[in-house]
Amino acid sequence: MDLDKILFEVEKAYAPLSIDAQQEFAAASKISNFKKGEIVVREGQYSKKAYLIVKGCARAYYLKDGKDISDWFTFENQFMASIISFFSDEPSPHYIEFIDDSTVLEFSKSTVDELCEKHHDFERFISKVVTETMLGLCERLHTIQFAKADERYGHLIGIYPDIAQRIPLTHIASYLGITLETLSRIRNRKMRI
Repeated sequence: MDLDKILFEVEKAYAPLSIDAQQEFAAASKISNFKKGEIVVREGQYSKKAYLIVKGCARAYYLKDGKDISDWFTFENQFMASIISFFSDEPSPHYIEFIDDSTVLEFSKSTVDELCEKHHDFERFISKVVTETMLGLCERLHTIQFAKADERYGHLIGIYPDIAQRIPLTHIASYLGITLETLSRIRNRKMRI
């Protein structure tokens, strides 16, 4: 994996970084590989690591009464972290699992803090990442509260057209707050159209 190419793609998606910020971020990060099904954060664990997905995908999920509830998916050029633990020194309320064999750029909260203090462009970059994450979560909350099941699925497909090929349908159904049977009916109707 070419670190310069990774940073170039990420900058395109979020905000440009100075050469100094790029070099320091690269020096303080590492490329890691995770296997499909590998869990990197567990409920109740403290986590000060974040992952930029270079190749693959991951999800955050909760266990409620023995039921697995997907909360968040990330794909290439997106970031994954236990947000609550990463930013607030509290234990993670959820798990983070790689859904596919994945290559990531792994870095720590201390790296983020140091680079934000030193480089205003890195601070803007992280602000853009956090803002986009918050907007995505707000949009998801609005969709769950106000949209019908088929509208929720249509919205998700609009954002991630190939998600059904990459994420198990059980995870998609729990993310949408519907049963697997309901999701199957919605998909069957859409395929007939």
